[in-house]
Amino acid sequence: MAGYEYVSPEQLAGFDKYKYSAVDTNPLSLYVMHPFWNTIVKVFPTWLAPNLITFSGFLLVVFNFLLMAYFDPDFYASAPGHKHVPDWVWIVVGILNFVAYTLDGVDGKQARRTNSSTPLGELFDHGLDSWSCVYFVVTVYSIFGRGSTGVSVFVLYLLLWVVLFSFILSHWEKYNTGILFLPWGYDISQVTISFVYIVTAVVGVEAWYEPFLFNFLYRDLFTSMIIGCALCVTLPMSLLNFFRSYKNNTLKHNSVYEAVVPLFSPCLLFILSTAWILWSPSDILELHPRVFYFMVGTAFANSTCQLIVCQMSSTRCPTLNWLLVPLFLVVLVVNLGVASYVESILLYTLTTAFTLAHIHYGVRVVKQLSSHFQIYPFSLRKPNSD
Repeated sequence: MAGYEYVSPEQLAGFDKYKYSAVDTNPLSLYVMHPFWNTIVKVFPTWLAPNLITFSGFLLVVFNFLLMAYFDPDFYASAPGHKHVPDWVWIVVGILNFVAYTLDGVDGKQARRTNSSTPLGELFDHGLDSWSCVYFVVTVYSIFGRGSTGVSVFVLYLLLWVVLFSFILSHWEKYNTGILFLPWGYDISQVTISFVYIVTAVVGVEAWYEPFLFNFLYRDLFTSMIIGCALCVTLPMSLLNFFRSYKNNTLKHNSVYEAVVPLFSPCLLFILSTAWILWSPSDILELHPRVFYFMVGTAFANSTCQLIVCQMSSTRCPTLNWLLVPLFLVVLVVNLGVASYVESILLYTLTTAFTLAHIHYGVRVVKQLSSHFQIYPFSLRKPNSD
C-alpha cells in the first residue's frame, strides 16, 4: 500500500495536456484582493516555491482549528456561564486566518512570477482547500458555540454541508464545462470572518447574545448568510454556468448520468453520516461533535480530491469512494444497537482511518505527479540540477 499509485497512466497523460482555465467575477477579489496580493507577492523571494506558500497557509488553518479545540473543546466556551476563550486567542485566530487567506491568494501569483506553474500546483492548492473547509467552519463555530445563545451541533452539521456542497459545485462545474468559476462566497467569507474574530476580542462573545435587528439574533444572521449565499448566489450561478455551456454545446459529458457522477459520493456521504446521527443510540453528535465534523470533512475532501484529479486530467470520475464502505458498515452496526463507549470507539477509529487514508492519498499523488513532471514539490530546483 505504501507505494500504491492512485493516478493512472491515462490520467498522467491527461495532465500533460491540461491548461488552466478559470473565471473570477467577484468585485471584492478583482478590485481589492488581487491588487493587494500583487503587492504582497513581491515581498517573497523568487527562490520560494509556490507549493510551500500553499502548504504554509493550510498549516495556519489547521493551527487555528487546534488552538480553538484546546480552548473550546466542546463548543460551550461562548455560552453564558462558561469560561470564555481568552481575547488574545481571537486576535491570533483572526490574524492567522487572514494570513492563510492571503497565502492562498498569492501562491498562484508566485508560481507565475517564478515561471513554475504546473498542474501539480493547482491540484495541491485546491486539494488542500477542500480539506480546509471543515477546519474553517468548525473554528468559526466557536464564536457562537452551542447552548441557549448559540447554534445546535446538528444545525452546524447542516451548515457544514452547505459549505461543503458549495465548494464542490465549483469543481463539478469545471468537470462538466472545463472552466473553473471561482465562487464569490469564498473571498467575502474569509475577509468577514477574519474581521469578526478581531471584533470578538474587542467586544467579547457576550455582544453576540444581543439581537441584531428586532428579535433577529447574530447567530440567526450567521446561519442566514451561509444558507442565503449558497441558495441565492453559489447554486444559481453554478446552474447558470452549466446551462450556458449546454447552450453553447461545450459540455464535456453528454449524458445526465455522467454529468452528475461526481456528486454520488458526497451525497452518499451525507446520507450515511446523517443516518448515523439520527440512529445513534448515544447521540454521537452531541457527545463528539468536533470529531464527527472532522470525520465527515476528511471523507469529503478525499472525494473532492479524486474529482479534481479527474477534471484536470479529463478522465471519468469514480462512481463511489471506497472510504464509504467502512462508514456504511459502521452505520449498519450502530443501527443494530451498540453501547455508548463502543460507538465512540468506532467514531475515533473511523476518523483515524479516514485521516491516514487521505494523507496517504495526498502524499502518493504528489509524489507521482512530481516524478512525472520531474520537479520537486517544495523547491524550484529541478531534480537533474542536483
